[in-house]
Amino acid sequence: MDAQELKAWRARLRAELIARRVAIDSERHARWSESIARDLDTLLEGVPSARIVAFCWPYQAEFDARPLVQRCLARGVRAALPVVVAPRTPMIFRGWTPETKLAPGVYDIPAPVDTEEVLPDVVLAPLAGFDEQGYRLGHGGGFFDRTLGAMERRPLAIGVGFELGRVPTIYPQWHDAAMDYVVTEKGTYRREASGLVPTRAAALPFGILSAGFPSAEAP
Repeated sequence: MDAQELKAWRARLRAELIARRVAIDSERHARWSESIARDLDTLLEGVPSARIVAFCWPYQAEFDARPLVQRCLARGVRAALPVVVAPRTPMIFRGWTPETKLAPGVYDIPAPVDTEEVLPDVVLAPLAGFDEQGYRLGHGGGFFDRTLGAMERRPLAIGVGFELGRVPTIYPQWHDAAMDYVVTEKGTYRREASGLVPTRAAALPFGILSAGFPSAEAP
């Protein structure tokens, strides 16, 4: 599969995964989100260096991190949102509180306009999909990959999403940035040399794709 074929394959897979996420009913979405928030709380409390936590404004039925982040703010942790400066360039992060002035950015996602630029210690990266090695499928702009690759002090990268976004592989390329952890409604996974490993006692199966769901095999 050459670069153009891979790009087209990822675009098809991304569309299918996002469509499945958008179709989640509100009750199930809320229940799954509560599980994710609970595990993220536990994970973040175990990272003493997490003084600034960056998150993303929810888009297309992604996990909404705002209630979690407000609890972090109450504990004295600072928060930040990513800001796209220009196409094909690393993002910057600006401080956020519930009172921060926002303006529509890329994909019309709100972004801070006048708060100070900060360097996060932890980044919560939304997942359109993820694979068994901890690589992330985002929205296709490459913003997070480019940003994490350019940072002198790489923050702890935590991918956040739902199990329905799990695939065997996204065929990672040199520019793809792996997550350090992935958190879903099923629990927390740590990335090791062998791939994602559950941090809970019960082992969780990979490859939960159901019949008719897009295959991660090469076309």
